Amino acid sequence: MLALGVGVGVVLSRWMPTAAVQPQVAAERKVLYWYDPMVPGQKFDKPGKSPYMDMQLQPRYADEGDAAEGSALRVAPEAVQALGVRTATVERRELAAHVVAPGTVQLNERDVSIVQARSGGFVEKVYARAPGDVIAAGAPLVDLLLPDWVAAQREYLAVRALGDAALGAASRQRMLLLGMPESLVAAVERSGQVQARYTVVAPQGGLIAELMVRQGMAVSAGMSLARINGLGSVWFEVAVPEAQAGVVAMGQTAELRFATWGPEVFKARVAAVLPEASGETRTLRLRLELPNPGQRLKAGMSGQASLQGPTRAELLVPSEAVIRTGRRALAYVVDAPGRFRPVAVQPGREVDDWLVITAGLEAGQQVVASAQFLIDSEASLRGVLPQASASAAHAEVHSSRGRIDALGRGELTLSHEAVPALRWPAMTMDFKLADARLAAGLRPGQAVSFSFSKQGEDYVVVDIRPQTASKGGRP
Repeated sequence: MLALGVGVGVVLSRWMPTAAVQPQVAAERKVLYWYDPMVPGQKFDKPGKSPYMDMQLQPRYADEGDAAEGSALRVAPEAVQALGVRTATVERRELAAHVVAPGTVQLNERDVSIVQARSGGFVEKVYARAPGDVIAAGAPLVDLLLPDWVAAQREYLAVRALGDAALGAASRQRMLLLGMPESLVAAVERSGQVQARYTVVAPQGGLIAELMVRQGMAVSAGMSLARINGLGSVWFEVAVPEAQAGVVAMGQTAELRFATWGPEVFKARVAAVLPEASGETRTLRLRLELPNPGQRLKAGMSGQASLQGPTRAELLVPSEAVIRTGRRALAYVVDAPGRFRPVAVQPGREVDDWLVITAGLEAGQQVVASAQFLIDSEASLRGVLPQASASAAHAEVHSSRGRIDALGRGELTLSHEAVPALRWPAMTMDFKLADARLAAGLRPGQAVSFSFSKQGEDYVVVDIRPQTASKGGRP
């Protein structure tokens, strides 16, 4: 950066009028002082060679402003053209929150059937089934010999032969209470014969997840024989970054894409937002549910989910217009042709090649979109960077909703909802305004959504917007 700054200083100094190169212009412009671009804080009352570097001192003219006053950087039109400076307009657009996250297909654990033995007995036959097989509803699984059922059937047939209707009805009811299905009882009535062997069938079609029975083994009442998972619908589990979790909600529609099926889009809905976030990956798990006709989606397949949140008006600038380092985020606003002012901004999320700005800029302003690093180097040398604002711009920003209780000059009182990130309960407190213009159009009693950060000892509102009647109200 030091070498780049020296190079830019040399380029700009060649294009900007100086006393040595253009004496006739210097006579017309008032010189405030001379300075060394490498040590901009030191001022000299006459031209000459810098005591710090092997270079001539540069003049600071009155019409350029004073760096000590936080003025903008003035660059000659020829230098602007030579550096290839390009500008862009700060735009306000209706933008939908958008989340794209990877996920995997899982079996729908809500569509599960457990097949159990209803009475004690013995396994006489196991059909050709194995875990992982896909079967249809009504497919036979196992033949059982259940002695208690055989005894109850013989008793019923004997009572029915006596012709006593009351005893016959009681005996029939006993068979049902032992767990015999209505179809088996009807077969006994119809044939007049004991049905010694009972075939257990699949109550639904799907995947045999477990098969816990083998030929010749004994079974007891209530013992699980098989577990069948339906395949009519599947889950798609997604890991959403914690910072984007506010976009998702129950019942929300999502679009899924799989490499197996190319550009085809599958529609799903958010069936559950799991209550625990991963402490290792800082993600929140979502469970999407979608139909699976033809069983095209298999458990374990990976894909990508796209979720759209509600739309809201956002300020946008080209991503390249913001200079972001570990301690500041700056954009250069064009105040006039050749005059650039560094402004500390609060960047939000990126949407394609655009960056959301939550504080620092206004719609319609012109910002530098190219060669701003060269301008930034020169601004750093001249000491015109907004250090305090840049530091504040990287304070952590939190969002909440509330109601305005009082509105003053540069501050307001809000009754707001709980802020889990700060472990704040719902309460009423005072906030400063980052810009007094944020209060324009607001009034006490109005429901608002707002964003704030801690700057020094104060909590400062950096963005505040009225809520509609349907969303507003007392928090």
